[in-house]
Amino acid sequence: MNHYQEITRYLDNAREILSTKANKEGQEYKDIKYVQMASGTAYNAALMIADEYLRKKEGAKFIKPQSIDEYRIRIRKYNKTLLSYLNEAYDTLHLAGYYHGTPSVRTIKDGMDATQKMLALVA
Repeated sequence: MNHYQEITRYLDNAREILSTKANKEGQEYKDIKYVQMASGTAYNAALMIADEYLRKKEGAKFIKPQSIDEYRIRIRKYNKTLLSYLNEAYDTLHLAGYYHGTPSVRTIKDGMDATQKMLALVA
């Protein structure tokens, strides 16, 4: 399985968790456990996309970043649009969705959209 298929699989899994287990009612999810699970899965996809991008740009010198700050520094050198989407995924999926467990459908959707846009930029 190539990296892009794996990334797509993560995003599909996150969507499935949200649609089948998070119990969306109006503009909120009712089961935060599954929102956190889906958000973490989608955020991992965003990091995988960033890894693939850096791997292409840095070639043999590529070493996986150890923090979000390191991702930001390295991606800023090459593509500020990708950096913007990564920051949005971090804020919405990692912090709001996974860490804080937001029930907001809009917030999670924004993060998923940002991750999808990251994939479109590097695919």
